[in-house]
Amino acid sequence: MEPILSVKQLTKTYASGLQALKGIDLQIRKGEIFALLGPNGAGKTTLINIICGIVTPSTGSVLAAGYDIVRDYRRARALIGLVPQELSVYAFEGVGATVRFSRGLYGRAPDPAFVEKTLRELSLWDKRAARIMTLSGGMKRRVMIAKALAHEPQILFLDEPTAGVDVELRRDMWQLVRRLRDQGVTIILTTHYIDEAEQMADRVGVIHQGALILVEDKRELMKKLGSKQLGLHLVEPLARVPPGLDGWALELKDGGRTLAYRFDAAAGGSGVAALLARLGELGIAFDDLDTRQSSLEDIFVGLVAGGGSGAAPARAGAP
Repeated sequence: MEPILSVKQLTKTYASGLQALKGIDLQIRKGEIFALLGPNGAGKTTLINIICGIVTPSTGSVLAAGYDIVRDYRRARALIGLVPQELSVYAFEGVGATVRFSRGLYGRAPDPAFVEKTLRELSLWDKRAARIMTLSGGMKRRVMIAKALAHEPQILFLDEPTAGVDVELRRDMWQLVRRLRDQGVTIILTTHYIDEAEQMADRVGVIHQGALILVEDKRELMKKLGSKQLGLHLVEPLARVPPGLDGWALELKDGGRTLAYRFDAAAGGSGVAALLARLGELGIAFDDLDTRQSSLEDIFVGLVAGGGSGAAPARAGAP
């Protein structure tokens, strides 16, 4: 199946000499939720702004449903909705009016029923006549989302959509994103909340220093790069890991009261049974143990810290 969004060898170098993007190859499937992760300054917003026609690329191409974003700008842009990170709304405009205007801006015929449905889904219907300047920050964020959805885009970019908003809006956003995905809308999400990506995404991409270092199905990524940690709560605290345990990569935590052992759960021979037997031989007693699976946050931090070590850039564009 043809990807709904295809990015090929995209680069961006600013007049200052800063190379913000370095040969990005990426294909997004129709109807998926794709989370784009990366530290500040990694190139996430630059990539989004190029796809949305706000920034001109230095080299490379972007196709949205087959339309080139440069040669077929109007057709391509009409397929895309964008909720930018920064709040940018007309303070003196009414909520309903600004959403209707956004719909007309893309050549869409008036559709009061659709506008009402969108406002209701975002808990804005009761505020439809209110001036935007009177709304809270969270409500203004909802208006921006309504504006982005007004022309019924097939591709929706959410650039840090829940940054600085309350828990209720985050929950509502997650529900809305799932409903849109069920309706066939493709969602590209950038976020600093790793749990958000872990909850929502079908696939995850990691961008670092302008390069896309990894693209992978979320479950496969966690299976391949995730690990488990065994925590042994010791009866008597240790000052250091005894020499007799050199065969395992162990770490003391909680002031020497917890012995932590990290291992690859997918690999054969985790070494846990041998470790427990060795502790018995050394007379090191424990009264409790627990295991913890690595989260997407652990994996992300490890990838960025290692500069993408182990990633396969040649596969980054694979759908």
